[in-house]
Amino acid sequence: MSATTTPVPAAGPVPLSPQEEAVMRALGRFLMVMPRALDADLMREQRMSASEYSVLRHLSETPGQMMRMSELAVACDMSLSGMTRLAAKLESLGHLRRTRCLEDARGANAVLTEEGLARLREAWPTHLASVRRHIFDHLDGLDLDRLAAAFSAMAADT
Repeated sequence: MSATTTPVPAAGPVPLSPQEEAVMRALGRFLMVMPRALDADLMREQRMSASEYSVLRHLSETPGQMMRMSELAVACDMSLSGMTRLAAKLESLGHLRRTRCLEDARGANAVLTEEGLARLREAWPTHLASVRRHIFDHLDGLDLDRLAAAFSAMAADT
């Protein structure tokens, strides 16, 4: 390289702007704190964990109110063994029943019972109030359609 040649800076990562850094820190804190806050409200007021609520909600939203255990585990972001333990608890409470999968004898389905649906309906107002208080009360004035689209795009990008 001659004395008149200007060195080209090495390409590297572009640092986050102060605003981007603030978003990343706030998002990281949100992802840690929010599940615990929602769970705590359900436990305190309903004696139900957020995981139990999630299982009942997912089952209530599917045709026949039934899902394969493996699909339910994925939907609830749990391991299959964790889902099996949770389903056993919910089954002992009468909130679901497990049946053999007709398409695959090795698999099992979780089926929401009437008692489970009633329990979900009982817990729903607590969960709704918690979600409003912890999340939506802080989003006043934001474009929720754009926010939902951005979250969906981020989730699809993984």
